[in-house]
Amino acid sequence: MGLKVAVAAKGLRGLGDEVSDVFGRARAFTIVTVEDSKIKGAKVVDNPAASYEYGAGPIVTKMLAEMKVEIVIAGEFGMGASVLLKDKNIRAVKVKAGTNVCRAVDSVIK
Repeated sequence: MGLKVAVAAKGLRGLGDEVSDVFGRARAFTIVTVEDSKIKGAKVVDNPAASYEYGAGPIVTKMLAEMKVEIVIAGEFGMGASVLLKDKNIRAVKVKAGTNVCRAVDSVIK
């Protein structure tokens, strides 16, 4: 089935986008399917909690868990989100905000 990696993204450009500096209120998530350490596909999902002032972390974590995501990449994770992700056995990986989404995924799966 492959590994699912979600990247908090600044926009809706998929693999050509940039990693968001925030997790819970990222504009969107690029959901990347990885097989044999290679990117097999990607789809962009709007973040339903992007505009929330509070409580974005639990909503986003639940959505990603339901999508069977195993790794999340973002520029920064809040304390609450980090705990929630850990509870769902989702690995949180910090990369420099602004990094190309495709490169960020490559760096994590290699």
